[in-house]
Amino acid sequence: MQFRISDTFTDSLTRLTADEQKAVKITAFDLQQNPANPGMQLHRIEKSKDKHFWSARVGSDLRLIVHKTDSSFLLCYTDHHDKAYQWAERRKLQTHPTTGAAQWVEIRDRVVEAPTPANLDSRARGNDKQVSKPLLFAGMTDEQLLAYGVPAEWLADVKQANEDSLLTLAEHLPAEAAEALLELATGGKPQPVSMGKVTDPFSHPDAQRRFRVMHGVAELEQALNYPWEKWTIFLHPSQQQWVMRDYAGPARVSGSAGTGKTIVALHRAVTLAREHSDARVWLTTFSDTLAHALQNKINCLISHQPRLAERLEVADMNAMGQRLMDRLTPKGQAKPRLATPAQVREAAAAALAEVKAASDGALLTRFNLNFVLGEWTDVVDAWQLQSWDDYRDVKRLGRKTRLNEAQRQALWHVFTGIQSRLAAAGVVTHAAMFTQLAHQLAALKHPPFDYVVVDEAQDVSISQLRMLAAMAGVAPDGSGSVRRNSLFFAGDLGQRIFQQPFSWKSLGVDVRGRSRTMHINYRTSHQIRQQADRLLGPELSDSDGNTESRKGTVSVFNGPAPLICSYKDQAAEITAVADWLKGLTAAGYAPHEVGVFVRSEAQLDRAIAALQSAHMPMQVLDEHVETSNGKASVCTMHLAKGLEFRAVVVMACDDEVIPLQSRIESVMDESDLLDVYDTERHLLYVACTRARDRLLVSSVSPASEFVDDLG
Repeated sequence: MQFRISDTFTDSLTRLTADEQKAVKITAFDLQQNPANPGMQLHRIEKSKDKHFWSARVGSDLRLIVHKTDSSFLLCYTDHHDKAYQWAERRKLQTHPTTGAAQWVEIRDRVVEAPTPANLDSRARGNDKQVSKPLLFAGMTDEQLLAYGVPAEWLADVKQANEDSLLTLAEHLPAEAAEALLELATGGKPQPVSMGKVTDPFSHPDAQRRFRVMHGVAELEQALNYPWEKWTIFLHPSQQQWVMRDYAGPARVSGSAGTGKTIVALHRAVTLAREHSDARVWLTTFSDTLAHALQNKINCLISHQPRLAERLEVADMNAMGQRLMDRLTPKGQAKPRLATPAQVREAAAAALAEVKAASDGALLTRFNLNFVLGEWTDVVDAWQLQSWDDYRDVKRLGRKTRLNEAQRQALWHVFTGIQSRLAAAGVVTHAAMFTQLAHQLAALKHPPFDYVVVDEAQDVSISQLRMLAAMAGVAPDGSGSVRRNSLFFAGDLGQRIFQQPFSWKSLGVDVRGRSRTMHINYRTSHQIRQQADRLLGPELSDSDGNTESRKGTVSVFNGPAPLICSYKDQAAEITAVADWLKGLTAAGYAPHEVGVFVRSEAQLDRAIAALQSAHMPMQVLDEHVETSNGKASVCTMHLAKGLEFRAVVVMACDDEVIPLQSRIESVMDESDLLDVYDTERHLLYVACTRARDRLLVSSVSPASEFVDDLG
């Protein structure tokens, strides 16, 4: 007998209190020990149309719903007695006649549609005639809708759906059918997966995203402790084409937060390793913490396949750069040491002071250290400019402060001073390391990796991309062409917070014609996504003219509307946030399902005070961003990238905090303000979209202007 767990069970479990969750888990473990003959008393749910539903008693009023046949024992749902029975009475487990997938189907005759506000308003005016919007699927045949997993009894409802009713209807449909319809409604073309008559309907790709076989107590315990992670590695069939496609050059998938870009990247890496038995694949991202998270998901995908794991490397960009540098440095030659940010800043301060004291120093009066460091980081070091001619002629993308030739020449003296001081200290920057690697890799007959898959590609730097291009067959000067399928990127321009924009095409990486924007959000509720998207424009473009559109993006589930609140002082904000956190605890949220973010370290005390007042265990994350079970996470918005929580608080969104006043004051030219505002908006967007179900954005009056935009 197969012991399975459904995502409906893990979702319902998270809505219970901590003590209730503990009791349900104990019952689940007992059932897992002997599913064929459970020791506890089971009661058949007589009113259910599916006669395989049974109820297991957990406590005086708590019940666990199971679906039991001769070959399968499935944990389905848990709640208090009446709600648990109502859930079972309104559903049945069936094999779809067209797709062959096991799916939950809600009983159509039990659904009672509530009147909408528009209907009520119309009735109040005595107007029975309502303006109807176009029906989205009226032109589709029953066979077409069935191919997407729509249950036969719901075909008529689907054909009557318009843009207003679709999201409500989607809540009643099997998840795979709802996702396909949402993609169709936003202009996509999902690919139906039909297996026809199969011996095991749980083996269908759609079913594998909803039901998991549990092999032993240890695996069940992991699934119950981390209910989302067991479901996040499965690829939706509509995304399969972007994983399997043969690309003539570099390719990129994009989309707003939660649309499954990382999952596509994971499956792309595994597919390349599986289909090319002698190839080495590198899956990478910009931080070691995100790389660690990718490794955990890869382990789930390729468990029990050690030979595949040997050829699939997961490492962040900087770590791999240092490893390659160590490997490629000739014997007897000293290995380069990387400069620290403090060393670079000290060298820049000394060089600037020296040039200002010289005869042409008057030209630099208006330029402070922050400007010089920005120009060095984003232009000179990033592009590894080695001569005055290079700097004079370079396009300063992302640097809008205008410089005449005399000012540039004076600044170049500063930059040569920085270069000489770093060289004297025997250190190199990361940009210098990656640029040197690009030259070394271009000379190799066989690169260390045949295929590279990059997650969070919007934050890849110029020198890192130059190295990747060289590994894929493009010389450092941009000549040559990228090998087929050698580079695959996943990212979101709206989440770019670490890098200035630059032209990928100028480095030989051209993704035009091989880009795809995904529009179905699987992670963040419709309400949170819709509100967060107000921070960004409907379209974002890169330096090569590639456009990412947010128009038509939809989420696959609903949730409470985000709370956006401003308070008279910090004490009032801390008290309100603490009360909100206490409410989460009462609703069954575990501490590790909660994240609290602030703009900078200066606001961390406010977040800590709120969590302490709520008596919620916590930890302040450092640059390693390692979360802990049983503790809420507190960190700055920059460290929030890549994290996910059921509930998120974004605190201290005050005026002069976001956008950060010190960044605004450091701007040397009004035209540079736009870049500051854009990256600060992206930061707030990243923080808000870490939330799955619940979001609170708080501030002390006067609130940031971004809060007004968000509201």
